[in-house]
Amino acid sequence: MARRIAQLLVGVFLYGIGIAFLVRSALGAAPWDVLTQGITRHVPLSFGVVTTIVSAIVLLLWIPIRQRPGIGTIVNAVLVGPSADVGFLFIPVGEGLGQQAMLFTIGLVVLSAATGLYIGAHFGPGPRDGLMTGLHVRLRRPIWLVRTCLEVTVVLVGWALGGVVGAGTVLFALLVGPLCQFFLRTFAVPVVRESTPRTGHLPVEG
Repeated sequence: MARRIAQLLVGVFLYGIGIAFLVRSALGAAPWDVLTQGITRHVPLSFGVVTTIVSAIVLLLWIPIRQRPGIGTIVNAVLVGPSADVGFLFIPVGEGLGQQAMLFTIGLVVLSAATGLYIGAHFGPGPRDGLMTGLHVRLRRPIWLVRTCLEVTVVLVGWALGGVVGAGTVLFALLVGPLCQFFLRTFAVPVVRESTPRTGHLPVEG
């Protein structure tokens, strides 16, 4: 349990740092971050605050599709935004293609590793992932189709609002899946449910 809690907190913090690296690369943010960028151009709020507000709105969308948040869902919704704002304090804007590519690569790897950490802790999906899986179940459509429709929608809305869409957005879409799969295998915490022993003790979750 101690490892799971540590992974959740570290993973959520690093997720926000990964977002900051990607945004500072100026090569094009991840789809949901394009939306956040676009919104920040029209309201006097920081990127992190807007991220938190969007997460809360997404959680409200869980209600009609009957999704139930876990502890990890709430921690993700509350802490990713502030950790992104922390990242913006020390990560510079990329200047020149070489520095931009470096910032993007670091951001992609950090975000993917962070995903493996917090999902591997088994405390529940993030708000956006939960929306995707919930719609998949309710609409009975392939999960790839649901994810594609969601991300294309938020990218278009974010782009219309002034968010940055570029080569990085496309590369993120192509590479984040395989990288997250690798890190999930690396960081997944085995959760063992033992059958109730004859002594009458309760089952133990590792």
